[in-house]
Amino acid sequence: MSHFAGMEELLQDFLTEATELLSDVDNKLVELEKRPDDKALLNDIFRGFHTIKGGAGFLNVNDLVELCHRTENLFDKLRTAELVLTPEIMDVILTATGVVRDMFGSLAQAQMPDSADAALLKALDAVLAGEKAAVAALSAQAKQPAAAPRAEAPSRDESGGPDWHALYHGITGKPVEIQIASEAPPLQPQPAPVAQPLPHAEVAPRAKPAAIAQQAATKETTIRVDTARLDMVLNLSGEIGLTKNRLTCLRANILQGKTDGETLKALDEAVSHLDLLVGDLQNAVMKTRMQPIGRLFQKYPRLARDLARQLGKDVELVISGEETEIDKTMIEDLNDPLVHLVRNAVDHGVESTEERIAAGKPAKSLVRLSAMQAGDHIVLEIADDGKGMRPDTIRRKAVEKGLIDIEASNSLDDKQSLNLIFLPGFSMKDQISDVSGRGVGMDVVRTNIQKLNGRIDINSIVGQGTTITISLPLTLAILPVLVVRLGDQPFAVPLSMVREIIPINSSEIQRVSGRATMVVRDEVLPVRSLASLIGWPQNGMPAFGVLMQTTVTTFILAIDGFIGRDDVVIKPLHDIKPKGVAGATLSGDGLVVLVLDIEELLDMSTEQTRASLFTA
Repeated sequence: MSHFAGMEELLQDFLTEATELLSDVDNKLVELEKRPDDKALLNDIFRGFHTIKGGAGFLNVNDLVELCHRTENLFDKLRTAELVLTPEIMDVILTATGVVRDMFGSLAQAQMPDSADAALLKALDAVLAGEKAAVAALSAQAKQPAAAPRAEAPSRDESGGPDWHALYHGITGKPVEIQIASEAPPLQPQPAPVAQPLPHAEVAPRAKPAAIAQQAATKETTIRVDTARLDMVLNLSGEIGLTKNRLTCLRANILQGKTDGETLKALDEAVSHLDLLVGDLQNAVMKTRMQPIGRLFQKYPRLARDLARQLGKDVELVISGEETEIDKTMIEDLNDPLVHLVRNAVDHGVESTEERIAAGKPAKSLVRLSAMQAGDHIVLEIADDGKGMRPDTIRRKAVEKGLIDIEASNSLDDKQSLNLIFLPGFSMKDQISDVSGRGVGMDVVRTNIQKLNGRIDINSIVGQGTTITISLPLTLAILPVLVVRLGDQPFAVPLSMVREIIPINSSEIQRVSGRATMVVRDEVLPVRSLASLIGWPQNGMPAFGVLMQTTVTTFILAIDGFIGRDDVVIKPLHDIKPKGVAGATLSGDGLVVLVLDIEELLDMSTEQTRASLFTA
């Protein structure tokens, strides 16, 4: 029986509030290290810990109360200047807050947490008693890296290709619901497990206890929503109800034969008003899913501080744009990629203090993490003022590790060379350390960003630093697509992959190494037939080509025609998940339109299907 039987709701409320308080305390501790005499900051930290202790006491979690109490006493002595903050004391404090977080993990499983390690409690007592030697010993222990689990790329469905004709007959069109939930729509195109690129090598996150790992594996199914936003949804729902009543009345009049110009004009006005209201309602519902990205960013100052101290570097993480809002489900899925990128910037991007001084740079390194909204996208940047990346060195390393051959490396420009760091197995480190060097991480970052229909870009200047830019859609609930046509059948492809649409003339098709290609503005691009990709017969020469850009390649998708751009709500195919299909949606006239997973289609295609359309 659970220790918290009958108190589940209270426990959940405590964990929600206490976890946010602890993240805030961690960030303020990092700030306190820069401003140890800031009494207001110390008071905020003290109050946060005191609130956590009070909630733990109400739930009778005595071991958590004891740890919080000792740490709180330490803060009190810092407030009264009986103690002077040192990096060693901060190591002990942050070790204590880390154990508190681990205890939250146990509580999340409705289990009483184990008591804090005796060495930690002894170190807290030593700090309170002013015993510097004992404090230094634990500080050294706290700086030792922990073994860290590595993120794995998403596994793939091993089923065969889709029976496209049977699939169409098996789907019935149903209205698509807009759900206010944090379950990520399982519709995003799965990237093919092909070698690719991105910057500094990878660094694994800190190890988590089993309880926390299990908790992390289960996404939250609740979300906090501002009541003002819910009020807006309610008001719009009322307006739609009134418009529906108006349409019902007009329908009755028309059925009775009243089709004069005034009635038809009233009908047109009512339908137009309903269209506006539905659009406003969709936007309002989307906003209920939006959360400030600062809730994610607040985890990283402590992460950067701990790693910098472990590596003996002086690094400050500067955060901006915390108020930028993004879909709640995307916030959850962004955590692992951003952890990799922040750690990489600290480990690989910035130099040691000695190297910086020798290069005429300030001793302290700056890593900037920012967010901003640009149109219908969110742009995230992780920038460092470190040594930058040398394209020639990256090419050489990729060849040494057998990831590309010399001929391929010689054909790459500097931009393409930087992207080699996204290749699985790529690392600039010759020696594997506890922090990095195993060649795992940056390819996972790319994969996770692709799952969110996002793009990732790198810019680096030797001696000045590296900037990684991530562009993401505001929400995953609505996907911008280009609807193309194969015969009379419509298909949808993610608009984020589309560069442009061009006409195709048979005279422009050339064969290079046995494959069909076209030259577009001096760029030789492979031509892939949509019909051959999905296993349909090709009737005649395709009239148009869609320039598609994935993280793996740029190619021309040959199609019969296109219908236009649309914003669709994806309906996932739970019972049937054919490869190459991300989901389905409904067109305005009620037809089922499949949303294609372009990366997966490319991955499953064979040499024969690649050239079947233009084989001589």
